[in-house]
Amino acid sequence: MLLESLPVPVIAAPMAGGPSTPELVAAVGGAGGLGFLPAGYLTPDALADRIARTTALSTAPFGVNLFVPGPDGGAAEARAYRRLLVDQSGLEPGEPRWDDDSYPAKLELLLALRVPVVSFTFGLPSASDVDRLRAAGTTTVATVTTPAEAEQAARVGVDALCVQGVDAGGHRGTFADDGRSPGGGELLGLLTALRLVGARVSLPLIAAGGIAHGADVAAVLAAGAVAAQLGTAFLACPEAGTAPAHRQALAEGTRRTALTRAFSGRPARGLVNRFLTEHTPHAPAAYPRVHHLTKPIRASGDPELMSMWAGQAYPLARSVPAAQLVADLNGQAVEAIARANARIRPL
Repeated sequence: MLLESLPVPVIAAPMAGGPSTPELVAAVGGAGGLGFLPAGYLTPDALADRIARTTALSTAPFGVNLFVPGPDGGAAEARAYRRLLVDQSGLEPGEPRWDDDSYPAKLELLLALRVPVVSFTFGLPSASDVDRLRAAGTTTVATVTTPAEAEQAARVGVDALCVQGVDAGGHRGTFADDGRSPGGGELLGLLTALRLVGARVSLPLIAAGGIAHGADVAAVLAAGAVAAQLGTAFLACPEAGTAPAHRQALAEGTRRTALTRAFSGRPARGLVNRFLTEHTPHAPAAYPRVHHLTKPIRASGDPELMSMWAGQAYPLARSVPAAQLVADLNGQAVEAIARANARIRPL
């Protein structure tokens, strides 16, 4: 399988909203890793354009990530949240509407283009769609956060799992948001999640969450993963479409991270700012309605109002070209494994 034969077992995570550009994806693939384009928030035409740009830049395989739509709910709660933003903060939100993110049309596009890898976040594809993708030569990956989700994913027949720890930046890949716990459900660190999932299913595992150094890559490979997926580590690369204020905040490295529903209505980890602090206690579990109502606020460019997603290891991110980062991660992993081999001896 493609995931198990990558020259470098490093995957650039799909980061929706701008950071994951065709240039970033092509650079990671050209360096021996696997880059991912995010389909989230894009129209099918915009996604087709990004795929075309990526294939024009590189012949390396790449992946595309789809957001699986959930049920239409939380309308009243989202409207109440909108009123709170207007009344207490004087902000000008958008309308809290629900949509399916054009999921069916995007899926058909990926089938037609025979994209090498397709991953799913926020839920699972149908078993019949997994079969259709496999017939098109596509490897399918489901994002999971718990062993129970992993077992559900295995039952629909996906080829691999991306196991996401709570230390990851950006949105949690939970299938459902309970609306109560900060992360929408059980909060497992990456190594714990990886080992528990590996004990329950026999699929190849990709590890995601808090990985920023080659030693982390070596650690998750030793724990059973076939590859490590990094998102935040690539945000500082020049090829990434990271917003200037977000890039600066990452470089400063002074903010802590926290989980919040304030920006989208789904749990996500980001750098703490004024908006996150003031509105996390009031934000409902109402994705994508909250995403749409905060969109004009987030577009302000004000670092105190933006969603600046980041994992817990973000201070380790370096501003280097993506290809160099992949090479450095590989070299660091080799060194880490050599140190471990020198330390661990048969009894």
